[in-house]
Amino acid sequence: MKTIRGTVSKIRIIKMTASPLVYFKLGETNCLIAAHSLSFLAEAAEGCEMVVGGKFNSRNQFVCRRYAVIGKPQIVIEYEKSMYPHRKRV
Repeated sequence: MKTIRGTVSKIRIIKMTASPLVYFKLGETNCLIAAHSLSFLAEAAEGCEMVVGGKFNSRNQFVCRRYAVIGKPQIVIEYEKSMYPHRKRV
């Protein structure tokens, strides 16, 4: 398994099924993810730093098996920017 680190750009949904096929570009590498694509869409955003693990297919596209967002995931950023008040801890 190879690992690649870079900045995410061009996030596109290729195929809508129970687990969608998602295309994204990591630096200059074309990447595909299907295994954890719904959580990927929630956590990744264009411009975020990410590390992915996987292998290249016959079309020289990187098929991701694992990923990790460096810094805060997008869903956390959206929660912190939420206009609704946070619950007070007792």
